[in-house]
Amino acid sequence: MAIPRQQLLVVSEELDEAELAALKFLSLEHIPMRKLETVREAVDFFHVLQEKGMIEAENLSFLKELLYRICRIDLLEAQLGSSREEMESELQLPGRAKVSAYRYLLFQLSEDITEDKLKSFKVFLGKELPKCKLNSKTTMLDVFIEMEKKGILGEDNLSVLKNLCREINVSLLRRIEEYELNLSGREEVLIPEEQKGSTGGPKAQARGQALSVASDSPGHWDESSWLEVYKMTSQPRGVCVILNNHSFAKARAAVPKPKDLKDRPGTHVDAVALRRVFQKLHFTVAEHRDLMADEIRKIVDIYRCKDHKARDCFVCCILSHGKKGIVYGVDGEEVPIQELTTAFTEQNCPSLAGKPKVFFVQACQGNACHKGVTVETDSGQQDSSIETDTRLQLDYIPAEADFLLGMATLQDFISYRSPRRGTWYIQALCQHLEYSCPRGEDILTILTAVNQEVSRKSCNKVEKQMPEPGFTLTKKLIFPVS
Repeated sequence: MAIPRQQLLVVSEELDEAELAALKFLSLEHIPMRKLETVREAVDFFHVLQEKGMIEAENLSFLKELLYRICRIDLLEAQLGSSREEMESELQLPGRAKVSAYRYLLFQLSEDITEDKLKSFKVFLGKELPKCKLNSKTTMLDVFIEMEKKGILGEDNLSVLKNLCREINVSLLRRIEEYELNLSGREEVLIPEEQKGSTGGPKAQARGQALSVASDSPGHWDESSWLEVYKMTSQPRGVCVILNNHSFAKARAAVPKPKDLKDRPGTHVDAVALRRVFQKLHFTVAEHRDLMADEIRKIVDIYRCKDHKARDCFVCCILSHGKKGIVYGVDGEEVPIQELTTAFTEQNCPSLAGKPKVFFVQACQGNACHKGVTVETDSGQQDSSIETDTRLQLDYIPAEADFLLGMATLQDFISYRSPRRGTWYIQALCQHLEYSCPRGEDILTILTAVNQEVSRKSCNKVEKQMPEPGFTLTKKLIFPVS
């Protein structure tokens, strides 16, 4: 039984150019961009849907959903025999919606963006997108598509869009945050990086504020605008070392004291993001995977002994299980964080004297976990003992200048990781670096924005996370992209 051609023709004739553009945008998860770019008429769009099996004689559900999404209830009722109430009920059923929540969010945002606000988006994105794509005919949906092509917008990459909305229209930002909250409550399985069996212990929620690293307004340095800036012109800028521990089988097989350190799915997502960002920032990236404690020490010692005279910076990213003040090797042995940072003091690594030494540590600093939550943690032990030192000043930075240490979480607390999307902290860090470095923002302003984003997230609407940056920098640290 063929689909009534006349029925589709009537619908197509009723749709204007903007509505066709909306239908194409909402279909991007199902129809390739390349295919949709050639479509100029609604009837051709319906033909493409038929070719892809999205419209069939006995199943017009996708077409009905599309018309419902763009609020053409008149066509939905008169031509397809459905109604608003029927579609609302239908789309509540699991798996029935074919338009992704992410794409529908973008469409809804575009509907609320006025011409003046659209101009503001184009101005802010002037350095990110080709000028030919930001002409007077460019719609907000076109802007979203170009952002996706550029890699600065995606289902798991909303930071750039959120920052834009924060500057242009706060109500749009709230819409995005509501979407993220609903999404995390509905489908995210998170991994606080420490899992324990007892019912005791504090919630994984920050009991204080992180070390203050910037002025009251992120990105605004009224009182410190006179500060010098670290030289950052060498090519490459320096090396970014990634110590990435995923498989802890050696720890679980340890004799005589095996440790219940689980594997860390999702850590490679973080490593990929770090590699992408620091390569853009002109660093040489070296990743080392699944290191035992002694191997971590050996790798660090290799870079300590290197001659960094021709380089302007050193970066080390550590992705592993941990507890207060330490990270674990895959053999379950402990490595003090302070031991790793102290290796690069002026006395131990003279060629980095006066240059910024930057460490980012993704690991738990405690083992508190809300009972009954399906999560993993980056401490990974079944140990119920919890230290209660609540000082905010980090003890892991050498007592000399030019160090920056970004911790994923406060002392005593767990941090969260998604097997599919990576960790809250590293993903937020990479997204904010990617967005803010081209704008000349310094690292402390960026880390303040990371704190803000991560602190707004929650696991099961209860568990929270607050990163903790600490530093002895004496100048502004800016990573130029050119």
